[in-house]
Amino acid sequence: MAFDYKKAYKEFYLLPSEPQILAVPPINFLAVRGQGDPNQEGGAYKQALELLYAVAYTIKMSKMGKHRLEGYFDYVVPPLEGLWWQEGIHGVDYAHKEDFQWISLIRLPEFVTKEVFRWAIREATEKKQQDFSPVEFFSWEEGLCVQCMHIGPYDSEPATVTAMAEYAKNQGYEADFGADRFHHEIYLSDVRRYKPERLKTVIRHPIRKALL
Repeated sequence: MAFDYKKAYKEFYLLPSEPQILAVPPINFLAVRGQGDPNQEGGAYKQALELLYAVAYTIKMSKMGKHRLEGYFDYVVPPLEGLWWQEGIHGVDYAHKEDFQWISLIRLPEFVTKEVFRWAIREATEKKQQDFSPVEFFSWEEGLCVQCMHIGPYDSEPATVTAMAEYAKNQGYEADFGADRFHHEIYLSDVRRYKPERLKTVIRHPIRKALL
């Protein structure tokens, strides 16, 4: 049976609908950076997702080709994730999506080294005849966070974010946005298959012990 990161690491993906605090260890990702409204048809965000998934499935389906990756194990491609921020904003302003800066992510299995990543980029480029240079190998240690499962449309996230902030405050923590510390979303539902009110999204915010 294929290894499923969502099931193996439920504390990161399959959350209750109440906020909780945890420390996230270092994880490697495929990443594409960009800016602008993610809902723009044919925009940079949708193009970034095409690149990410093409490389992710090049790695997963390497088992069908002649090139054998050392340590390979069959796995379910992990869910899409996104880091979001806006210049001069503490957190995010949902009313101005055109100002979004973002990094789109897909988690990499542990056997994917930088050498394997470079092979996958070459392989995808040859097969797809596209430019995959925007895709990068992204190592990131998120650290201490408050997180919660949000159920519903993305535009209703502020209510969940407010509940997370209140919970963190009551536990003696405060927000810690800044360099490498972002509003983080993990998308557990396919927007093409689910109604907006049924979408499941993990929301994660960086925190630190509150200053006295």
